[in-house]
Amino acid sequence: MQVRALKLYPLFVDLSHRAVLVVGGGAVAERKVAALIEAGAQVTVNAPQLTSTLRGWVEQGRVAHRPEPFRESWLDRVWLVVAATSDQATNALIAEFAGLRRLFVNVVDDAQLSSFHVPAVVDRAPLTIAISSGGQAPMLARLLRERLETLLDHSLGALAMLAARLRPRIRLRFRQPVARRRFYEQLFAGPVAALLRQGRDDEARIAAERALGGESADTPGSVALVGAGPGDPGLLTLRGLRALNEADVILHDRLVSAEVLALARRDAERIEVGKQAGNHHATQGQIHRLMLEHARAGRRVVRLKGGDPFVFGRGGEELQFLRAHGIGYEVVPGITAALACAAYAGVPLTHRDHAQSVRLLTAHCQASRDTLDWVALAQERQTLAVYMGVGELSGLRSRLLEYGRAPSTPFALVENGSRAGQRVVIGTLAQLVERATAHAVRSPALLILGEVAALAGPLAWFGAPPLGATAHDIGDAGRAARVRPAMHQDDVLAALHQA
Repeated sequence: MQVRALKLYPLFVDLSHRAVLVVGGGAVAERKVAALIEAGAQVTVNAPQLTSTLRGWVEQGRVAHRPEPFRESWLDRVWLVVAATSDQATNALIAEFAGLRRLFVNVVDDAQLSSFHVPAVVDRAPLTIAISSGGQAPMLARLLRERLETLLDHSLGALAMLAARLRPRIRLRFRQPVARRRFYEQLFAGPVAALLRQGRDDEARIAAERALGGESADTPGSVALVGAGPGDPGLLTLRGLRALNEADVILHDRLVSAEVLALARRDAERIEVGKQAGNHHATQGQIHRLMLEHARAGRRVVRLKGGDPFVFGRGGEELQFLRAHGIGYEVVPGITAALACAAYAGVPLTHRDHAQSVRLLTAHCQASRDTLDWVALAQERQTLAVYMGVGELSGLRSRLLEYGRAPSTPFALVENGSRAGQRVVIGTLAQLVERATAHAVRSPALLILGEVAALAGPLAWFGAPPLGATAHDIGDAGRAARVRPAMHQDDVLAALHQA
């Protein structure tokens, strides 16, 4: 069948206080009505039966309702028509009548009968981005919308409003279009936009006023501390992705995955600043110097850290350094290893019947072990998430057993959590060192210790089955979990009681 390629004229319509008729009362009509209400239209719904949401809007007076059969005369005073019934003949009749009255009509799922199409929308009001395929490939339009949603910060709406308030003065100040364009480029890409992203609206307004008054237009450099997450690029936050696409320089840890780095702006300079064992202090000093050097040169620097910058990441020290040297900064949180590794191993860090608290700790050397409260850590009904502890498993086990933690306490040791090479080793505290040695567990790995770690077998869903697990450990429930996303609550409780 020959498909006619539509060349549409892009148009944004003001429907505020204007009458719109929607024929149909199902889920599709509900979605159309919701968007029309948001635009301020006076909507009438024509259908004998309505969804519960549409009925609620009618009862609230937000929508008018005509339950009787459609009549041509109802088109006399409306601006737009939407035909959203399940009957093709009725939809075609509505489209014909609307055409005779020169009314724009949208017939759901019928591009040929429609004289206007509802686009996929990225809403950063008052900034609106509409994407249309002329009704030929709506899923493609939605895919592009999802892509744009990840790239466009929500502060763009506030930036557009600020520009609108300043527009009359900008036109007076810069009478030549070239000069005016340069000012707008500075406004939209410089420190004013950065302040709005950080929620500092008053400071952004003051900075815009100063720029309009002729003060220095130089764009200062800045640093964003960004959490890269545990490795799976799908776990990078939207704000983290935007920061990577805005960066001129990326200072990244050794453990940041190549897949996450591949999401960064192509021409950004990448500098690996991973710390080497026994030389952390010197390397941290070099990181400080690099941040300062590039920021003072006016560059946008991303300090990219595995996990979250503020969970065993020395992010606080780096912010103190930047503040002491007058460098602007922001922080983009990341998914820390405890959350990601536990989730990808199928281990709930808390459970109302078995673990009411979680402790995050690091024990990568003798000195750090000596500062821990072992009496508190040895208590039952809590979960311990131990970072950087692979080389100290023997000492950890000894201390916990010494202070009363039961040898039968389950553990899950997650290596390369969330990545393609993830491995999970399970067992009991008494077996911890021997099983880690037998399976040659190496960093990066996170230790999860506590009653809930017993679920690493039954609830495993990502990667290979846990190492050290017996058929009894995994059971039928674990095999089923690889087919369906969740177990019945009774299965979960039974697995916990068996631990």
